Amino acid sequence: MTASKRIALSSDHAAIELRKAVAAHIEAQGWEVQDIGPQTPESTHYPKHGAAAAQLVASGDCALGIILCGTGQGIMMAANKVKGIRCGVCSDTFSAKMIRAHNDANMLSIGARVVGEGLALEIVDAFLGTEFEGGRHGIRVDMIKSLED
Repeated sequence: MTASKRIALSSDHAAIELRKAVAAHIEAQGWEVQDIGPQTPESTHYPKHGAAAAQLVASGDCALGIILCGTGQGIMMAANKVKGIRCGVCSDTFSAKMIRAHNDANMLSIGARVVGEGLALEIVDAFLGTEFEGGRHGIRVDMIKSLED
């Protein structure tokens, strides 16, 4: 399978069960999942998991990334420190669509203690099912990218 259908997936200890549900859900849609998250519930540090998934996306090994922690906030902050990553936390489907359509987000973050499994899977579907609109949004994404230099 090519990188265009490969997703980096990771979490901290707070989101292992939801991460597994997301993995099964997107694999059923034909995506190849590169799950690098922890397998046991011992406390772990979300920054290393967010950065590791972001590295896979930034390098081109994976087209997109989905990361999870308790709120989705901390792991998202870590991912966004990696050059080339545009990751947003989403707790609703509208935001998930907009970060793809308007911001060309290449990573999605979800809070396992914020949304339930059903909504999380809908958010994932909205994210994966939306294409970047380009146009005036492309100009703005280029402006974001220029901040990395």
